[in-house]
Amino acid sequence: MKVTVVGAGAVGATTADNIARAALAEELVILDIKEGIAEGKAQDMMQTAALLGFDTRITGSTNDYKKTAGSDVVVITSGLPRKPGMTREELIGVNAGIVKGVAENILQNSPDAIIIVVSNPMDTMTYLALQSTGLPKNRIIGMGGTLDSARFKYQLSQHLGASPADLNAVVVGGHGDTTMIPLIRFATWNSVPVTKFLSEDQQKQIVADTMVGGATLTKLIGTSAWYAPGAASAALVKSILRDEKKLFTCSVSLDGEYGQKDICLGVPVIIGKTGWEKILDFGLNEEEQALFSKSADAVRNMNDVLKTL
Repeated sequence: MKVTVVGAGAVGATTADNIARAALAEELVILDIKEGIAEGKAQDMMQTAALLGFDTRITGSTNDYKKTAGSDVVVITSGLPRKPGMTREELIGVNAGIVKGVAENILQNSPDAIIIVVSNPMDTMTYLALQSTGLPKNRIIGMGGTLDSARFKYQLSQHLGASPADLNAVVVGGHGDTTMIPLIRFATWNSVPVTKFLSEDQQKQIVADTMVGGATLTKLIGTSAWYAPGAASAALVKSILRDEKKLFTCSVSLDGEYGQKDICLGVPVIIGKTGWEKILDFGLNEEEQALFSKSADAVRNMNDVLKTL
């Protein structure tokens, strides 16, 4: 199996490192537009192989898409973070050009690849990748909800004094501080609803802290996070390559599910060897559905910016 990670920044490099350590692929290619960055990080990772015991062949390249040919899965992490003073429209404009170019180049060299989009604004970039490539919708996956759900489990574990591995918790909606929806009603601790152990105030605090999870880290470390995003991306790659059929929240194309069409938004999906295989309907109540519709409206407004580019 062959995997390509486009973008050798912190998130891309961490994604690649997780893939190599887990020996998920025989071949791993890291691509970046900056001269020498991908090559250097690939060599650095390969020098850990004898210590960590993996046999994945890792190569780096400066924008040579021919080296990505035949990839089974491609993870797109390239793009700029939002800078002080930069408007949402400016960010979308810059990253749309990057993501569209990357997706089209990938498709030319790996026509059967499944594409995982990490670049922000993630839901809009996932929608753009789908529209610009014309690929079957099951082969375009936005990672955001997978990360948000992991952050939800972290917050729950802190309040419960529990292992995150014993928790099941899902965040749906857009990948943003005001658009994500942590579904605490469905969260369980070894099959027991967490609401049985948490007060109303605790539940509200957990939901609020989950929603600002990314912003909290940015404030603490001065930049976007990379360990959890890299691990989330690698987890999706693993479920695809090993056909694990695990349930993740991912931004996928909706055609009536959850009351939405012509949009990519975070919903529970099964991830296997063909990409996302089916959407699970959790049966949102009236309040949750209203929040989901509001989230969709916000994401659709961002998508509308694509029409002006």
